[in-house]
Amino acid sequence: MNAIMTPDELEAALRAVGTARYHDKHPFQILLQEGRLNRDQVAAWALNRYYYQSRIPLKDAALLARLEDPALRRSWRQRIVDHDGEREGDGGIERWLRLTDSFGFDRAEVMAGRGILPATKFAVDAYVRFVSDKTLLEAIASSLTEMFSPGIIATRVSGMLAHYDFVSKETLAYFDKRLTQAPRDADFALDYVKREARRPDQQQAVIAALNFKCDVLWAQLDALYFAYVQPGLPAPGAWTP
Repeated sequence: MNAIMTPDELEAALRAVGTARYHDKHPFQILLQEGRLNRDQVAAWALNRYYYQSRIPLKDAALLARLEDPALRRSWRQRIVDHDGEREGDGGIERWLRLTDSFGFDRAEVMAGRGILPATKFAVDAYVRFVSDKTLLEAIASSLTEMFSPGIIATRVSGMLAHYDFVSKETLAYFDKRLTQAPRDADFALDYVKREARRPDQQQAVIAALNFKCDVLWAQLDALYFAYVQPGLPAPGAWTP
């Protein structure tokens, strides 16, 4: 714990976090990609995941405000553009809303956050606070789950298209761009962390930050599983099929 790791050793330790803790191993994720959820359960996932998507630009804006280097700001602000788009009707959030549209959700209600599980809100809001309050190094490290996302995206999309007749390539279009955006963002964040985490305490902090982010993603699926799979008890105020 007190020994300094080389940059490559630090990267290996970070990747080991994903191997152990990434949510590709969560039972809800496995059910989703293997076609073992019903339409309402997939709809609940789409609705609750919207809340996470909608908060990503907020956490990125909070991080951006703390970057004093213009070059870093130019690189990081692309993440906000990716989700918000350059214009109305563009961007990742709009593409996710097309998915919730396809399940018959009222768009204004979705955007207002109505029907979201309390645990989803707690987990996602905790992530925004983490990025706002922790050191810049920890905040950037928490985004490194994107190192693992291309694999889960490919498996999720192919599995959903194979098993569900109520989704299509068009309604899952959000994931198309993430296959290139996520690796780009992960490479940037990983380079930053390997360069700036120079002390043992800093290296342990960035590993802990990635652990925290994995917990945020896992907790969201825990909430969905409890509410809509087993025992199937949505919280008061949450969407009920």
